[in-house]
Amino acid sequence: MEWEQLYRMQEELDKYIEEQRNLREINVFEEKCLALLVEVGELANETRCFKFWSNKRRSGKGRILEEYVDGIHFILSLGLEKGYRYSGGDKSKHRSTETGQFNTVFQTCTNFQQHPSPSTYDELFASYLQLGSLLGFTREDIQQAYMKKNEVNYTRQEEGY
Repeated sequence: MEWEQLYRMQEELDKYIEEQRNLREINVFEEKCLALLVEVGELANETRCFKFWSNKRRSGKGRILEEYVDGIHFILSLGLEKGYRYSGGDKSKHRSTETGQFNTVFQTCTNFQQHPSPSTYDELFASYLQLGSLLGFTREDIQQAYMKKNEVNYTRQEEGY
């Protein structure tokens, strides 16, 4: 996948939001970390993988993918915030279940927030991509959905979201 293209798109969106919301003087790293955790929780809710007590079916693949790329937006944005780019390495532990991988993503996000470095960023990104793979998404699915959601995010900003 062409990550650099997505980084450029995210950088443009982040700058647009900073200008619209007058955020140039504010360090939003903590807010973006929390936003990512919330988005991962929303994604887990759509999959319902952890709801062993419920018979309700999971959301459709399109809805789950849309929630998934919300997380990609924040992971890219966090990398830009710290000046990191995903190296493409796979340094995180892969879990065999969706629930296990969600837990790994939460752990790697918290670890990155507490100890931001290129290696903890790579671990976060890799664990999230592994989650996407478990959810049945290809890199092409992710890229196309990211581009579509990026347009939605601009529209939302223009409408005062």
